Amino acid sequence: MLFYYIRHGDPVYDPDSLTPLGHRQAEAVAKRLALHGLDEVYSSTSNRAMMTAKPTCELLKLELKTLDFANESHVWREFTTEREDGAPDRTWLFQNRRTKLLMSSAEVRALGDRWYDHPQLRRGDYGKGVERVYNDADGFFRSLGYDHIRRTGQYRSVAPNDKRVALFAHQGFGLAFLSCVLDIPYPAFCTHFDITTTGMTVIEFSDEGGVTVPKVLMHSSDSHIYREGLPTKYNGYICV
Repeated sequence: MLFYYIRHGDPVYDPDSLTPLGHRQAEAVAKRLALHGLDEVYSSTSNRAMMTAKPTCELLKLELKTLDFANESHVWREFTTEREDGAPDRTWLFQNRRTKLLMSSAEVRALGDRWYDHPQLRRGDYGKGVERVYNDADGFFRSLGYDHIRRTGQYRSVAPNDKRVALFAHQGFGLAFLSCVLDIPYPAFCTHFDITTTGMTVIEFSDEGGVTVPKVLMHSSDSHIYREGLPTKYNGYICV
């Protein structure tokens, strides 16, 4: 199986939608996916994710299936912290300077999967968030034919297949979700990797005698943006 994770296009967060550029990005990624085809298309229940997935479903004549666990509102409650400037709203752990530096420290890295037990991170419900994302991700991949064995970082190939499956969702959710899928502790993943608008991550689930070890073939690729002559900027502000 090939699993495609695609972030939504250039967003409008309030109200939940896409900018004109975001719509063009969605059309670009649809053309790219249509070259090789998909068997199933899933999306977060947010408008911006569903809008991004729509052109792909139209080109490939596939039904869009929605997954509420992929909605970013859930991880926003679980993986955010107070802003450093004292403002009343919150920010992602990976965007707050203090927590970003803390999560990249040797002390937090040494805790591995239980990174949230660090004394400076115990105020949040991060452990509950990690467990929820793991459970939801494991249930999803079990439905696709692959049963996660957390203690080994492998998957049982209970129904190995050659399907191509795509999930359109978010940046914040994606960093938590992919860290669980790949068994990479969240601090290590979110401080070293990011996902740009319509960035495509492709993960191969190949059967090796009943066992699968997911392999990332590409991460947050935006070559479809380049092909269509659209601005190739990381999240709209860094030229790359």
